Amino acid sequence: MAYYLVRAKPRRERMSDLQRRLAAGEFLPMRPFGKALSIALEGARLDPVTGEAVWEEEDYCTPPLAMEREAVLDQYFLDLRVQPVRRGEGWAQVAHLPSLWGAPPLAPRLNGKARD
Repeated sequence: MAYYLVRAKPRRERMSDLQRRLAAGEFLPMRPFGKALSIALEGARLDPVTGEAVWEEEDYCTPPLAMEREAVLDQYFLDLRVQPVRRGEGWAQVAHLPSLWGAPPLAPRLNGKARD
């Protein structure tokens, strides 16, 4: 399993739709990545310097996040980039940033149960 620090430009006009879909659990049934994607996006942060959304995500694909991009991410984000990290390292790097969702950050669920 690989982990990545993900950076992407949010499509601002679509963020409320993404937040609604996350809250409704719409991505959870998507196999094999729905649960991990949902957890990652719930914990996403906003880098106020670059305006980018940042989060850590686990993935099995080559290239990284290929299925997630096709099914969800490319609808909501532009210029998506990934950097390999150790599990939890990406979250540690962005923990000081505000939540992407404008409320207190949701604690990412890093208990090993994010996998589908």
